[in-house]
Amino acid sequence: MTPTSDETTPLDERITGALVGAAVGDALGGPVEGHSPEEIVERHGGRVHGLVGPWHGDAWRTARPVAPYHKGDGHVTDDTLMTHALVRVYAAVRDHLDAYAIAEHLVPDLMTNPRWIPELEAEAIPLQRLFLAEKWLVTRLHYGHVDPREAGVGNIVNCGAAMYMAPVGLVNAANPAGAYAEALGVAGAHQSSYGREAAGVFAAAVAAACAPGASADSVVDACLAVAKDGTRAAIETVCDTASRYSDFESALRPLREAVAPYDTVGPDYRAPSLGARRPSRLHAIEELPVALGMVVVARGDYRHAVLGSVNYGRDCDSIATMAGAVTGALGSEVPSYWAKEVAEASRLDLHAPARTLTEVTWEIFARDLRRRRAHETAFARMGGPRCSD
Repeated sequence: MTPTSDETTPLDERITGALVGAAVGDALGGPVEGHSPEEIVERHGGRVHGLVGPWHGDAWRTARPVAPYHKGDGHVTDDTLMTHALVRVYAAVRDHLDAYAIAEHLVPDLMTNPRWIPELEAEAIPLQRLFLAEKWLVTRLHYGHVDPREAGVGNIVNCGAAMYMAPVGLVNAANPAGAYAEALGVAGAHQSSYGREAAGVFAAAVAAACAPGASADSVVDACLAVAKDGTRAAIETVCDTASRYSDFESALRPLREAVAPYDTVGPDYRAPSLGARRPSRLHAIEELPVALGMVVVARGDYRHAVLGSVNYGRDCDSIATMAGAVTGALGSEVPSYWAKEVAEASRLDLHAPARTLTEVTWEIFARDLRRRRAHETAFARMGGPRCSD
């Protein structure tokens, strides 16, 4: 397959593409989250091809199960709020992160710093918007004083940690193994089992997408090189299925059928099975394999991959967030009119986090280089081979 990533695309553009692309995908998917492809067609008179309004129209304030959130009209969801919060942690620490950084920086930020919450159309502390699986961070780390490295144990196993791991992949650009290891450490504060594994693999996917000459295929190969157990099997199965299609419309049902044996939620997304979201070495979250599958179907094209993710339905805001981050890191252009509409509707500067993370990424790389050279020097003094510059 022809690489979709231009070898000359600089890192700052890849970081911007990934973070802006993730936010736009999130906003596109939010209003149709939880519904099937067939329901989406019935509601909108066809596939969704851009930003749309709330599923229940003006009744969004009271309509269950989405009330009181204004999903739609270009509003980002908690996927983007958490991603930007993790960027702020990197800005504070200015080095690689671990679970302790989540306890010391992310949790206080979620609890104490009011920000504009687009879906609430109000300024509030981010904690008031988070889903229960993310509120777990505050419960376990702030109130329970659990060892941050183990705090994710006992949480429902879902995509909550994976959905905001793009910054870890970007800090480790072109180093998928490093991104995987760092994300596993960070996600230990939030998730366990295949939820934590998905966080590591998603970070690896974003890191791999940053490599010069990367393609949809090389991203999948990098994921398979690090993924374990059911997550690896699900990615392999879904992406193999995806390779037979070149348009998302024909791939929607086959991708769902391919991931179904690994998904614990079951056919009715709003009524999870009794075995849903429990730890297992045999299963995987649905969102990451499907997102990668859509990237393969789209051959790395941002618009195609994200619209496929949105029209897949179910947890499509997170699926589109992941597909948007990967294709954005590959260098595929995020439509500027979408980005402008989302930024204005959500009252967010979508480019500011990218500028911050770019600066921090260069600092971390320089620090890594000094550490590596110090190690090489020490190893040579012990009789090991001396590496040439």
